[in-house]
Amino acid sequence: MSRMEQTRTDRFKTALLLMAATGLIVGLAFYLAGQPEIANLIWIAGVVPALAALVVEIVRSIGRGEVGLDIVAALSMSAALVFGETLAAAVVAVMYSGGTFLEAFAEGRARRSMKDLLFRVPRTATRHRNGGLEDVPLEEIAPGDRLLIRQGDVVPVDGTVASETAFVDTSALTGESLPVRLALGAEAMSGSTNAGEAFDLTVKREAKDSTYAGIVRLVEEAQASKAPMSRLADRWSLGFLAVTVSIAFAAWWFTGDPIRAVAVLVVATPCPLILAVPVALVAGLSRAAHFGVLIKGAGPLETMARIRTLILDKTGTLTDGRPQIVSIDSHDGMAEGDILRFAAALDQASKHPVAQAIVAAGKARGFSLPVPSEVAEFPGEGVMGHVEGHSVVVGGDGFVVSRVGRMGDDHPAKGAGSVLVAVAVDGHLAGHLVMSDPLREGAGAMLEGLRREGISRIFLATGDRADVAERVTDGLGLDGLRAGLTPDQKVLLVLSERKHGPVMMVGDGVNDAPALAAADVGVAMGARGAAASAEAADVVLLVDRIDRLGPGIEIARGARRIAVESVVAGIGLSVMGMIAAAFGYLTPVQGALLQEVIDVAVILNALRALRIAPQEPATGKPQAITSGQADIVQGATP
Repeated sequence: MSRMEQTRTDRFKTALLLMAATGLIVGLAFYLAGQPEIANLIWIAGVVPALAALVVEIVRSIGRGEVGLDIVAALSMSAALVFGETLAAAVVAVMYSGGTFLEAFAEGRARRSMKDLLFRVPRTATRHRNGGLEDVPLEEIAPGDRLLIRQGDVVPVDGTVASETAFVDTSALTGESLPVRLALGAEAMSGSTNAGEAFDLTVKREAKDSTYAGIVRLVEEAQASKAPMSRLADRWSLGFLAVTVSIAFAAWWFTGDPIRAVAVLVVATPCPLILAVPVALVAGLSRAAHFGVLIKGAGPLETMARIRTLILDKTGTLTDGRPQIVSIDSHDGMAEGDILRFAAALDQASKHPVAQAIVAAGKARGFSLPVPSEVAEFPGEGVMGHVEGHSVVVGGDGFVVSRVGRMGDDHPAKGAGSVLVAVAVDGHLAGHLVMSDPLREGAGAMLEGLRREGISRIFLATGDRADVAERVTDGLGLDGLRAGLTPDQKVLLVLSERKHGPVMMVGDGVNDAPALAAADVGVAMGARGAAASAEAADVVLLVDRIDRLGPGIEIARGARRIAVESVVAGIGLSVMGMIAAAFGYLTPVQGALLQEVIDVAVILNALRALRIAPQEPATGKPQAITSGQADIVQGATP
């Protein structure tokens, strides 16, 4: 259902509730004023729209092969109108339309159209033509065209680098946390971002055949093939319908009084199911949002409560997705703090992600960073300049050595996935900054907590290298690791794990969007994740903390448990009321009022979901991993 159609449906359900409630109230006013004939007409006018909409929905449901609780509500309203119990019919109409309104509210804007996924890709590109530049729509770009990709631009189509070098951020596509340098002739994927200076790109494929467009198609196909989530209430429908019809028929058959059957049907109107379930789930949605977990509707919350398998992306999900300094190696006796201070001061002149991480580390230590002068930046290689009268060079080993003329006697070992940034001061190699992508704070404790919550299988699925992924996950006790995966391979992993129960997928990049859409519940890191993953997901973590996932699942399970408790209690009371009505102890109006009392009781119980207090995950110091978090980037410096 499109966003516009969803809005129209919500408005229609709101209008039905207003008409039914207005009819009931105005009819009561005329009845109390001594004009029962006008009151009956007004009650009928309030019931007919709700009953007509209900009949249409029943026909559609039967056409889909579904039998729901709506049939009981339709029978009770119809029977009450036929036998002149218009007040009872009006009460039932308000109860039913109120329940559908709450259910629609619980669903909310469950999912926006996946066309929003495309907003990240530019609609035009800058093309070289006849010695000049022109902006053209993506549809006009053909293989062989030469494009200019400016700093910060998203690469619009697949192509090959036509400049000497290019520095691109591919984390949204491949899961590699650090930008990579591409040499002349290397392929650049659409959807990656230019993290360095402007470069030229020779178009290899049309936009519709490029990598990013393929990911969009995968998302659409995954969503189209995703099994619909059945409502909790519908799973009780057939049994309750059979009990209701049996008691009503028996009451009429043995007494010959159709009013007793009407009273049974009115008492049986399944409002404990229609009301308690959405109220408990809406309360659960509200409670989860309080903890930074946005769940897009009651259906995802129900399914979230039954998850048995968890699949995690690595970069930006299990790990922080941003390089951090894990150690500083000094080679000529210079203090580690001085090495970092010189490097951070010079890197203030660079926008490179590694440079910005070094600057952030310097500020975190409380250093006052002087403004560098005479700065020269070499994209993908390094930066050189002066800091407080000292000549400083920061960059990859090759870049720094070419300026210093020799390598120091000591050299730190390069762990798989670690990045070494060399720092030279006044012509001498001062040391190396060892950088990596750390695990998110609380990741290990979060996984242990999920095990206790009943998650039996936990996997890592990443587009990064196997050796990097293995080092990152060492000691986490995962049930499996799948590395080097493309977006469609992540989808296959999700589908293959469904045989073990409902599957939850957690990711943050564009490459995760198809798997998020295919999973029973997709969870996106919304604070820094790609818009594509947030759109495809059923759940978005509004804060940049993976440990929010545990409280989210605990709240979902608590809300579902409360909903089931409310249903069982409400149905039990309704059955007792039906039996009383069958023996003539309740009139239809009394039955409707009794049902209202039951409704209030189950709603108050359902609202307990607002007070669910999940166990807060233990938070310790951020874990720094000295190897294995990201691809080694030769010359990975500003």
